[in-house]
Amino acid sequence: MDPIRNPYAPGAGQRPPELAGRDEQLSTFAITLERVARGRPERSVVLIGLRGVGKTVLLNALRSSAVRAGWGTGKLEARPEQRLRRPLSSALHQALRELGAAGPVFDQVLGVVKAFAQREAGPNAKLRDKWSPGIDVPAVSGRADSGDIEIDLVELLSDVGGFASDVGRGVAIFIDEMQDLHPEDVSALCAACHEISQSGLPVLIVGAGLPHVPAVLSASKSYSERLFRFARIDRLPRAEADRALETPAEEEGAAYEPEALEAMYAVTGGYPYFIQAYGKVVWDAATASPITAADVEMAAPIAEAELAVGFFGSRFDRATPGEREYLRAMADAALTLEDLDDTESVPTSEVAVVLGRKPQSLSPARDALLKKGLIYSGERGRIAFTVPHFGQYLRSQA
Repeated sequence: MDPIRNPYAPGAGQRPPELAGRDEQLSTFAITLERVARGRPERSVVLIGLRGVGKTVLLNALRSSAVRAGWGTGKLEARPEQRLRRPLSSALHQALRELGAAGPVFDQVLGVVKAFAQREAGPNAKLRDKWSPGIDVPAVSGRADSGDIEIDLVELLSDVGGFASDVGRGVAIFIDEMQDLHPEDVSALCAACHEISQSGLPVLIVGAGLPHVPAVLSASKSYSERLFRFARIDRLPRAEADRALETPAEEEGAAYEPEALEAMYAVTGGYPYFIQAYGKVVWDAATASPITAADVEMAAPIAEAELAVGFFGSRFDRATPGEREYLRAMADAALTLEDLDDTESVPTSEVAVVLGRKPQSLSPARDALLKKGLIYSGERGRIAFTVPHFGQYLRSQA
């Protein structure tokens, strides 16, 4: 098959495999935008799932939907070492510019955004230490600049929402890797969402993160479940996985034999990232249409080698030797418990048994892996990989 026409290459086609089977989320979000625009109460949205299920691609598609609806949008990616003020200010600045408004009130709101951003440097900071988000108007004093992130964020989003309401539009802020937000920022975000919901302002927070994000939000504010609608993004069922492969191929005049589709589902597990990765390599390896199971069998080792370096290996390399030992023990514990899928959690006590150590002595390694986003804990005393097939990869390396 012609590699130049490969429909599974990153960025190829209008609808990547990661969006296959996501029609429900897209249509539900369109309704959410319409309800909020009409002043109806609606919860903000958080996409949760493992890595490789297409959360970021779907988040970008939801943002595109908001843009088409005439909303102002901005996006940021949370990082463990970064607080919320600066990236959120940049995202709101972009969203306000997309509204295409101007005038004294617009400048006033931009001044509040600037004041919110610069407060991170402290009131007595020198000019060179104050971060400027590219806003030409002066910072507004006495609004969103108290230094208390919860008070400031409530004031900021209230002003932004009030302005958006006055111009008959909405503002949506998209936050990726939501589990990496600082605890104080999570609390402030919940408080702000509660306030704008009570006020009926056209502001939405749309997040994406790992499966334990609901627990992170709940630990911050007990009422968080009333503020967010959690949409679990998982692997694709067989029919949707087949569609993710067949539709791009059909656009290039190619097809799959039924046995090839079955083989592809077996190696990808229905995870969109793997579907795209294997699909790209199988396309390059196949010599003619229809693509056969033999083509899949021949190309699978190449795809596995690429994933071992770029998807699994890049994450494994971030771990220290002690942390890698812990990860391998998790993989062995999953095998012992006959959880060959490597997506379910395992007891931390079982990991300690595999290593022949006391559970307390392993806490530093576990906590470090949690912070690096390589594992997560959805319930007390249990942990799981954030990456599908990671246990299988670790056992193959051993």
